[in-house]
Amino acid sequence: MKKHSALVAILTFGLLLSCATNPITGKKNLNFVSNSELFPSSFQQYGTFLKENKVISGTADAKRVETVGMKIKVAAEKYLISIGQPEYLKDYRWEYKLVESKDVNAWCMPGGKIVVYSGILPITKDEAGLATVMGHEVSHALANHGAQRMSAAQLQQIGAVGVSLATGSQTEEKQKMWQQYYGIGSQVGVMLPFSRSHETEADKIGLTLMAIAGYNPDLAVGFWQRMAAQSSGQSQPEFLSTHPSDATRIQNLKALIPEAKATAAKFGVFFK
Repeated sequence: MKKHSALVAILTFGLLLSCATNPITGKKNLNFVSNSELFPSSFQQYGTFLKENKVISGTADAKRVETVGMKIKVAAEKYLISIGQPEYLKDYRWEYKLVESKDVNAWCMPGGKIVVYSGILPITKDEAGLATVMGHEVSHALANHGAQRMSAAQLQQIGAVGVSLATGSQTEEKQKMWQQYYGIGSQVGVMLPFSRSHETEADKIGLTLMAIAGYNPDLAVGFWQRMAAQSSGQSQPEFLSTHPSDATRIQNLKALIPEAKATAAKFGVFFK
């Protein structure tokens, strides 16, 4: 009876999922969190981060981050207008900051708040490399990946409750065993592949945005090759990672470049 109740609870929860189609991806999202709920918290966290870290301003590098960020923003706007979604970005509050850090990283919070760490600049090398990074990170925000990950984590927790209810009549040892199986299975079999799919999706959208912005998407491959060289020997097996392996990512990018160029051509941007 308990197993049946747990199953009914999980299925009922699934039926109540809010699935809206994202105009950037054309897919229905697993999303329990609206932008009106997520953005204010995101903006507040971003403001706190900037207060607690050293923001670089007035330098050539800082100007480059701002310039590339604006071009990616305009590219996103052009693309959304072209598909009849001009209002999609109305609640975004774009901001681009260069922050002093040795970390080789960059990120974009929901709502368009972007940070580039100075540690990644030797690898980006130029505007095209920076556009590769910022296009990718902005794409996470446009595709609502943050909200989707939060939603998936909530669903994973609901599943854990279901397992607990379903095994409640068993010994404590067996209950722990089933929870462990569920934890490993849901992480390796669902959550990590879910995250890797987001990375691939952001690569695809990012290539399109950088191309519309006027940056040759062929140059994205060089950036990721430099990233691969920088992290050589430090990667873990792909199935245990939140990101595709370097080899998989580069192979995917090469396959996606022609489509990005074709889309850019519709906006009057051409590459050899």
